[in-house]
Amino acid sequence: MQMIYNSPNYCVVEFPALDGNVALMDGGYEIVDKTNQREIFIDGALAAQFREHVQRLIDEQPSVEEVDEFLGQFDSLMNQPVILH
Repeated sequence: MQMIYNSPNYCVVEFPALDGNVALMDGGYEIVDKTNQREIFIDGALAAQFREHVQRLIDEQPSVEEVDEFLGQFDSLMNQPVILH
């Protein structure tokens, strides 16, 4: 896993594809909303779409605010609370 984005509001961790692991066959992303302490893990088709959108966003050299705005689109899907061990 590799942290690919970290701002005061969001953190995104990329999980690489793992051969022989059905859950991570195509890899995935964990998106954490630090403000509301919620997260979501996306994989499969949604992760592929996310990857494409992020690549287009990177090509535009966005500001932190623009990236956070993009990630805010996932807020309504984040229903898993962040729990620290």
